[in-house]
Amino acid sequence: MVNVLFCGNAGVFDGMLTCALSMMMRSDSREPYHFFLFTMDLTSIKDSYIPLKKSQEQIFRETIRRYNDENEMTVIDVSDLYMEHFSGCPNETAYCSPYTLIRLFADMVPEIPEKLLYLDADIMFNRDVHLLYDMDVSEVEYAACPDHYGKYLIHPHYINAGVLLFNMKKARETGLFEKARGWIKKKKLVFADQSALIRSTTKKKVLPQRYNDQKFLHKHTVVRHFSKRLFYLPYPHTENIKQWHIEKVHKTFRYHQFDDIYEEYDKILSDCEGIING
Repeated sequence: MVNVLFCGNAGVFDGMLTCALSMMMRSDSREPYHFFLFTMDLTSIKDSYIPLKKSQEQIFRETIRRYNDENEMTVIDVSDLYMEHFSGCPNETAYCSPYTLIRLFADMVPEIPEKLLYLDADIMFNRDVHLLYDMDVSEVEYAACPDHYGKYLIHPHYINAGVLLFNMKKARETGLFEKARGWIKKKKLVFADQSALIRSTTKKKVLPQRYNDQKFLHKHTVVRHFSKRLFYLPYPHTENIKQWHIEKVHKTFRYHQFDDIYEEYDKILSDCEGIING
């Protein structure tokens, strides 16, 4: 079983769906997936911070079952955990949404298995997920890749937390998540949960960039992470193009490697129009 964790709200559902499709469509393995989806209602902070909708859950479940009837999905509302631990904390209004913080509850959810692949919603697999998931993490808390900009500006092994292969047994033993939650509660950090995880790490495995490529898409790239990136032309600026912004992916990045996935994605949305609007 490949165990995957997504965290987010209704606004990033398209990312979760396209990422899941890329995993299933880029692998020949029949090994089933178990997708864990952490979500929460945080409309008290922002009107758009609504949890995953029931219609979205239905579409996701029906989609993954179409590829393998043994695939599973577990949606976990962590609203109460968030209000207990992070409500009003210094990092609640960090550079990213509060939904990035909720992966730090993974050790508090009994259903979470001992090996877990956490993925940001803005991820696409270009090659087989097993190239990453089958990595040996038995002696570390997690495996991760360098942050594309941080490895130059901060430290060569400064990691990006958008792709994390967790050894949950080891992480629970060392208190990785508990220590990270402590940092989130007491100190405003530049990169919030990413900074908290790095400060709390006892032992990690640093992977080659191709397992979380935040800027380029090479033939050998396993994971393309559509994070905010810097462009130099026609003038220095940043853009935050996500994989579900298909027209921009084609026009700006000139990527067509995911077109078969986009075709499937469009078909799913078209077939489920009644569910979406119902």
